[in-house]
Amino acid sequence: MTIEVGQTVPAAKLSECVDFSAESGCPINPQAQDVSELVKGKTIVLFGVPGAFTPLCSEQHLPGFIALSDQIKAAGADEIWCMAVNDPFVMGAWGKQVNNEGKVRMMADGSAEFAKAMGLDRDMTAGGMGVRCYRFAMIIKDGVVSYIGVEGSGEFGKSKAETVLVELKK
Repeated sequence: MTIEVGQTVPAAKLSECVDFSAESGCPINPQAQDVSELVKGKTIVLFGVPGAFTPLCSEQHLPGFIALSDQIKAAGADEIWCMAVNDPFVMGAWGKQVNNEGKVRMMADGSAEFAKAMGLDRDMTAGGMGVRCYRFAMIIKDGVVSYIGVEGSGEFGKSKAETVLVELKK
């Protein structure tokens, strides 16, 4: 069952790398983050993508949230998170590659545990990608979902930054 508006996000851990090696520039020191603690008393915009470095995710989805991050935060979001079923090193490198510069937290759900707990996991093994998450966006207020938009295959509307900004302003 997919998480719905009015429900509390499940307890889970996501990981992120915010430090980079001086020699190689590679992400280092992944840190596990407790979702339940991070959402307390905050408004979080969380968007999920099927995979880091994939075309739509890299060309439109993540860049849209980076470009509108100031407006999204001005509309009430404390933080913006990008989540993918990738490891924290890949997520850190992806954020660096798109010049994220700390506007969006790059959160890894390496084993799809959070995606599965929310009912947003998607079996993409036939295409060689394993278990991933659906493309989605949600607004979480003090741990409770106040908006969720889940995309079908090939869709990109309910989860884009512009849509989330409109929802935040309601």
